[in-house]
Amino acid sequence: ASNTVTSHAKILLSGVGADEQMAGYGRHRTTYQRGGYEALRAELQIEVNRLWTRNLGRDDRCLSDHGKEARFPYLDEDVMAYLEVLPVDKKCDMDRPLGEGDKLVLRKVARMIGVMECSTLVKRAIQFGSRIAKVSDKNRFGSCRQATGKSKIVSSTIRKPADPVEK
Repeated sequence: ASNTVTSHAKILLSGVGADEQMAGYGRHRTTYQRGGYEALRAELQIEVNRLWTRNLGRDDRCLSDHGKEARFPYLDEDVMAYLEVLPVDKKCDMDRPLGEGDKLVLRKVARMIGVMECSTLVKRAIQFGSRIAKVSDKNRFGSCRQATGKSKIVSSTIRKPADPVEK
């Protein structure tokens, strides 16, 4: 039996922006441990400001390549405005364990609507949760240890867009 699932949906909901606004990454805990909530607030602002160049372009290219479009509910103007004025200690409680103290707003909403199991899941980035980063580095560098970030692209495989007449 295959685990492959094919979706004909053209529009996908993306969670981009939730972690950056509500301290969902492990590095946010480190920032808090080094400088408290004020340092964390500053780090979250930096991350929100660079979302547009760091994440969205990459995600749009990937989705477009597969004929999909994304919607970003956490980047809605009203959501962002609310989270911007919400004190950091209401967005997260870094003294609580992973899966509890991060993204407090989302965890509370999940419990309110009865999605209990999701309300305590620990963040796992897709590239690590799916092990694609490890496989990718092994294919490109021969091992994960050799992926130093100093590699140069020597060739590129660019897919030619399908001829719109071909079907």
